[in-house]
Amino acid sequence: MSDKTNHTAIAGGLLLTTILWGGNNAGTKWLVGSWPPIFTGGTRFLCAGFILLGILRFTSLLGQFESLTRQQYRSLWLRGGLSLAAYVVTFCWAFKLTAASHVALYLGASPVWALMWEERPKRNWASARRYGAALLALSGVLVLFWPALHAGDTNMVGELLGLLASFLWANFSHQSRLLAAHINGLEVAANSMWMAGVTLLPVALVQATQVKTWDAPHLGVQTFCILLGSVVPYAIWNTALRHWQTSRVLLFNNVIPLSTTVWVHFTLGEPITPTFCMAMSLIVAGVLLGQMDWSKIFKVPESF
Repeated sequence: MSDKTNHTAIAGGLLLTTILWGGNNAGTKWLVGSWPPIFTGGTRFLCAGFILLGILRFTSLLGQFESLTRQQYRSLWLRGGLSLAAYVVTFCWAFKLTAASHVALYLGASPVWALMWEERPKRNWASARRYGAALLALSGVLVLFWPALHAGDTNMVGELLGLLASFLWANFSHQSRLLAAHINGLEVAANSMWMAGVTLLPVALVQATQVKTWDAPHLGVQTFCILLGSVVPYAIWNTALRHWQTSRVLLFNNVIPLSTTVWVHFTLGEPITPTFCMAMSLIVAGVLLGQMDWSKIFKVPESF
């Protein structure tokens, strides 16, 4: 009974995480309408990283804190901080230039890019499944791109940045996985966040002079994104990874585009279009195909 309760709690925590990340995406979309993108993302990760690191360092709520070597810090800067900084800049600019639901959907395809990254094509069903998943996800991406291509809309830049953010998120996840082989996963997340924030700090300070809306709504939404869009979700996500396989946890990534769409529809009035629904069906199908081992389900030979 206790095992069932634990699994239920983990699944509930992951669903809560997808809801919080949807709210974070909606908040980001609203903030970058009046705040500079690099200032918005850089300060958020700087604060979130130090808060999460402080919780790890001075409490036992999230597990045992481990002191890091100079070499480990260097690896964190190069693999974690810089890759996360590149992602957050692209992420925030994409939200500024195009629909939040589109950016979230591109990010939803990132597990497929990660699968392609890990393995070259081979003559077996596992490889065929992964590259078939990539084709489905790519079809969904093209469906999203088609209106901009047809109309020559300037949002094409935003769509391209959304797609690039998807690749950069897959890269950061890959780098984090390599780092987590020798460093606690939560410490990887905490250090990567504050290092990304420090990397972007010079530009963020310059952009801070352009911010004219230091009012309660903007500061409140940024605080929500720091605490409930970064600190809490990362803690839940990495805790789940200690108990479940990575592929099982990543399946919850598919809920984020839907969560984001609901948030931005009801808070910002962003429409839910038939094009988006078709693209989401293709991308989710691609991710499911890539994450699940259908050869074992249908009991077919591994090679052909």
